[in-house]
Amino acid sequence: MLGRRRKPDKTATGGRSSTQPNSLFGEILDWMLAPLLFLWPISIIVTHNVADNIANQPYDRALADSVRALARLVSVEEGRVAVHFPAPPRALFRADQDDVVYYQVAHEGGDLITGDREIGWTPAPPILIPEDVLYRDDVIHGEEVRIAYQFLRPWPEPVSPLVLVQVAETRNKRSDLASRVVTGVLLPQFAIIPLAVVLVWVGLTRGIAPLNRLQSLIRRRRPTDLSPIAAASVPEEVRPLIVAFNDMMARLEENLQAQQRFIADAAHQMRTPLTGLRMQTELALQESDPVALRESLSRIAQSTERASHLINQLLSLARAEASFEKLYAVETMDLRALVRDVALDLFPRAQAKNIDLGVEGGSDPLTVEGNPVLLREMIKNLVDNAIKYTPAGGSVTANTRYAGAPILEVEDTGVGIPEADRERVFERFYRVLGSGEDGSGLGLPIVREIAELHRATVTLNPNPAGRGTIVQVVFPRGHVPPPIQVYGDFPLG
Repeated sequence: MLGRRRKPDKTATGGRSSTQPNSLFGEILDWMLAPLLFLWPISIIVTHNVADNIANQPYDRALADSVRALARLVSVEEGRVAVHFPAPPRALFRADQDDVVYYQVAHEGGDLITGDREIGWTPAPPILIPEDVLYRDDVIHGEEVRIAYQFLRPWPEPVSPLVLVQVAETRNKRSDLASRVVTGVLLPQFAIIPLAVVLVWVGLTRGIAPLNRLQSLIRRRRPTDLSPIAAASVPEEVRPLIVAFNDMMARLEENLQAQQRFIADAAHQMRTPLTGLRMQTELALQESDPVALRESLSRIAQSTERASHLINQLLSLARAEASFEKLYAVETMDLRALVRDVALDLFPRAQAKNIDLGVEGGSDPLTVEGNPVLLREMIKNLVDNAIKYTPAGGSVTANTRYAGAPILEVEDTGVGIPEADRERVFERFYRVLGSGEDGSGLGLPIVREIAELHRATVTLNPNPAGRGTIVQVVFPRGHVPPPIQVYGDFPLG
């Protein structure tokens, strides 16, 4: 059967093929390195967040200790909240040259008791836990600060006003520590990633080495060597490809052998009429009697006609096996109209042999999908065979009908085909002995080849009238045949 030639798809902009070959090495390398390059910026962001958390922990504990120390200095004297510092506040909170420390003690609502006004008031949480130190971030004088704060009830009454104790510190030391952590983590990555790329490159090179060896093995083969490749000698991942390749090579070997047999058979079949034609020509050249010369020329014409018929059938068989028709040649057609046209063409031949050639079937169109040139050739071979093997005074009828699917039947009252030969007559150059007719043995093989191309079935049945044969072709219901195309210059069977 025929395959389909895959045409490259064209893009709308550049017209380039969308099925261009890709490098397996580059494809694997891309899929390994692309995620790595994508995840690297994400890892930097995650590392920076982790470093910030790590840097916050020790400094938050120091801020919490300062808040608790300041809270212990808060007391109530004569109904008023007071703060007594045993040393200068800046020394107490260990201010340094890197960061600025702010502190504040304020009444509920923001009334300052002591400390820096720059620290803003913050509301108390819904559930107040004693001795609980809370944290928040803010900005003072344009600098980001970390604030630790605690709410106190200096009066014994449970509903007494709250006092807010806060200590704030700029984030310079924290940022410096976080930067050192990030640098310590990322610097090794700058060396590891190029090394990883090199190792991946080396690993892939060694991994695809068996493919390179396989390529060299195939290139070293002779053009005629179609023997299978040992699948056990290739990597497991490539084994299914090699198995499929071996299967394709086996089919190609079968096709080449079929072509060689076809060429040998065709040469053998052509030798006989050409040899006879040459001998008859030589005899005609020796004749001087006009009557004998005319008989010799008549035999030469008959031999030429048989040779021409054989050549036409060989061409028809080759076209049926590998049609040169393009995709647009597959169309919807009226099978009955096609049968009537073929019958009109062959009517003079049937009339010359005194054979009643008829066409039966309804008047409504009986549509099938296919190639009109090939279907006409198939019908012509069926009717021509029927006329050839039907003796004078017989009848040939081409009938078309619909019985769940389109059906074509060619009925004759000829010599018939023995049951033992009904399958063999579809073989090339096979002829039934004792038929009394010269033939090439290609008519029915052409019919089956074209029928199979259109997914139709051909069967031979004896004529219920007692003499002759009925050839039945059943087309598929609603089937559209595949595109009829050719691979290269050779037909594929």
